[in-house]
Amino acid sequence: MAETRVAESPVARALWGLRAYGFIVRMWMRSTMAYRASFAIVTVVSGVMTFADFAAIMIMFAHVDALGGFSLPEVAFLYGTSTVAFGLSDLLLGNLERVGRRVRDGTMDVLLMRPVPVLSQIAADQFALRRVSRITQGALVLGWALWRLETDWAPWKVLMIAMMIFCGFVIFGCVFVFGAAFQFFAQDAAEVQNSFTYGGTTLLQYPPTIFAKDLVRGVTFVVPLAFVNWLPALRVLGRDDPLGLPGWVDFASPAVALLFCALAGLAWRTGLRAYRSTGS
Repeated sequence: MAETRVAESPVARALWGLRAYGFIVRMWMRSTMAYRASFAIVTVVSGVMTFADFAAIMIMFAHVDALGGFSLPEVAFLYGTSTVAFGLSDLLLGNLERVGRRVRDGTMDVLLMRPVPVLSQIAADQFALRRVSRITQGALVLGWALWRLETDWAPWKVLMIAMMIFCGFVIFGCVFVFGAAFQFFAQDAAEVQNSFTYGGTTLLQYPPTIFAKDLVRGVTFVVPLAFVNWLPALRVLGRDDPLGLPGWVDFASPAVALLFCALAGLAWRTGLRAYRSTGS
């Protein structure tokens, strides 16, 4: 009986889900690397297209000295942290946007029949290794920004940058899970999800000072994207918070990410329980 309880514990199920995710990802990676030349070409093209976002920022700074009071290295810092964090979540969980399609065509039923967590199956299915180009491009911009920023690099700042990227990855991942759960109820909601994921990372690439305070409040208290990089980045850069929040909020990203994970898990379980088979 003790062995049965361990096997059915939440921790055991989570570990099994991670193992299953790894198995599926390795399968797709082997399939991708069977055509190395094609993979290289697609990855390079994807990286060039992604760089177009930062190229637009550089063009703006060819005509202005500051954007919302932020210099080019400071905006590049925001761009790099947001892009790397989102790139990680898009690489590992981006396929969750296909939930609505699976509900419509009935392939969700196939996933429910397998002894593997559905979330792991959908997230790992058709794993696109080419998305690593977004992470690489964002890391290069971030490295350039760190080199150009004129600040004292105290150890706590280095740790805070690492925290921003990890917590940002978790928060964006939770947004993917929330969007996938919503698609159980509204099957054609992939574009709504994209507005918070792809749209969210684009928003965070620019200083919060150029946006209306109501928008900044929305991405702080409603969908907590501001904890990806805006609030901790303001602390690293020595900038004032446009909302005038207490100083401890700048360090709250781990707590917010943990709470968001719990809510995302609850939303996913609610959506999965609400799903009704196609019957075909």
